[in-house]
Amino acid sequence: MPDQNPTAQNGAPDQAETSTSVPFATEASADGQPHVTTPQRYDALLLAGFGGPEGQEDVLPFLRNVTAGRGIPDERLEEVATHYRHFGGVSPINAQTQQLREAIEKELQDRGMDLPVYWGNRNWTPYLEDTVQEAAAAGHTRLLALATSAYSSYSSCRQYREDFARALLNTGLAGTVMIDKVRQYFDHPGFVTPFIEGVDKALRQFEAEQLAPEEIRVLFATHSLPSADGERSGPPELALGEGGAYAAQHKAVGEVIMEQLRFELPSRAGTQWELVYQSRSGPASQPWLEPDVCDRIAELPEEGIKAVVIVPLGFLSDHMEVLWDLDEEAIEAAEEAGLRAVRTATPGVHPEFVKGLVDLVQERMDAVPVTDREHLTTLGPWYDVCRPGCCENARRGFSPAAAGLVP
Repeated sequence: MPDQNPTAQNGAPDQAETSTSVPFATEASADGQPHVTTPQRYDALLLAGFGGPEGQEDVLPFLRNVTAGRGIPDERLEEVATHYRHFGGVSPINAQTQQLREAIEKELQDRGMDLPVYWGNRNWTPYLEDTVQEAAAAGHTRLLALATSAYSSYSSCRQYREDFARALLNTGLAGTVMIDKVRQYFDHPGFVTPFIEGVDKALRQFEAEQLAPEEIRVLFATHSLPSADGERSGPPELALGEGGAYAAQHKAVGEVIMEQLRFELPSRAGTQWELVYQSRSGPASQPWLEPDVCDRIAELPEEGIKAVVIVPLGFLSDHMEVLWDLDEEAIEAAEEAGLRAVRTATPGVHPEFVKGLVDLVQERMDAVPVTDREHLTTLGPWYDVCRPGCCENARRGFSPAAAGLVP
């Protein structure tokens, strides 16, 4: 792939235009350069997760945390709660984040990198505020954060940056603890490789059943967003079209996956793919990114499709939106449509994914030049320091955030 990067294309600001300091940042990131050029020492890693309930009594309090400030009554939250209650009120996401933490720790140890890994969540224990206090108490005040989300949008990037700022401000540790954040890694080989392997395995299964390439459709699924938030994902200057950087990044990764699989087996040229969305939760009057995965599945038989490969491209692990919205609802939609269906694996703790995350940590610590950074699409490598106005929340506007230029 060409060594292009978002700073050098689409009219994005160059380094000379970024003089505003970055709140809560280390020295190497504080000047706001899109990609750091000075190697940086860190005391520890901060693994930032979404969080999830651990039992039936936790479900509603957890959902209240997730929807705080939106005024959603408990009766409506209970509709979503049924998904968690189906699994005993326990979300798998905490256990999966803990497994990822342990895998990262082992990879760091194997490389001789002396970096403890702290874990804090946005919506459930362990909360980020407590985690930051724990790190500071241990003398670890220079933190490099890894968010458990690969793409650009408010909820998958900026909200984590706001979480960091809130944790520092609420604990009184602003000015003592510094937090930088690893770049978005949607097109890093470590993230993409597990998906390539999963789609290849699913296609081979259908091919062994004598299905023609034209009879198979690959559906890359990701969490839907309000359309206004999608438009605001990424820096405003990039102007990446409908769905903003969020949609553009997913589409670019989907194209890379299918190009690789068609290169390995040219007969797959007839297998088409598309990006679909899931897990919409807003009112019917609010436009969200479409098409919905179940709606598309219902339409595919009329297009001559006999089998679907459902790829959870927007997710790191098999948490609730995968287990319920894909494994239950999407698979049921496929059965009702008379389609064969396979849902591929998420990266989880795949060795290449874990290795890739630690590669990204090393890249940031060493200030690897942009031209030497691993990326598989022309959108990457993404920014180390988020640009002004990046991933605004359309409803609430801007709140204080770490790891990026104001606002």
